[in-house]
Amino acid sequence: MTEHFTFEELYASDTADRHKINNEPKDPIVLKNLKFLAERLEDVRSLLRHPIHVNSAYRSLRVNNLVGSKPTSAHTKGLAADIICPSFGSPRDVVYAIVGSDIKYDQVILEFDRWCHIAFAEEGKTPRLQKLIIDKKGTRVFT
Repeated sequence: MTEHFTFEELYASDTADRHKINNEPKDPIVLKNLKFLAERLEDVRSLLRHPIHVNSAYRSLRVNNLVGSKPTSAHTKGLAADIICPSFGSPRDVVYAIVGSDIKYDQVILEFDRWCHIAFAEEGKTPRLQKLIIDKKGTRVFT
């Protein structure tokens, strides 16, 4: 899809594999969104100046349900990725870097101090620039 992100990487899912679910998207809108997501992930990679690892990006509704996420998740639209960048720093460091940049994200979430969720707005919608933390205490604004 882009220099550093493949189509297969953006729909790969251990959960789908375990449940023998084909998670490869076919919807033209999702495919367009994944291309957009890959381009924005290139922006994040440039910002961090290190390779980033995508833990999860696109999820079919079935896979999304199996991982316990909301049906409205941007992952189901191909507009979100859960990432880490150990050579840059902790997931918290990644969130701070993105929040402090000019990247127009819709949401950045530090999830359980284990990964950074980054989502982008659908075409034609204004990015909300939400920055959140989700952990055992619940969901709150990232400061």
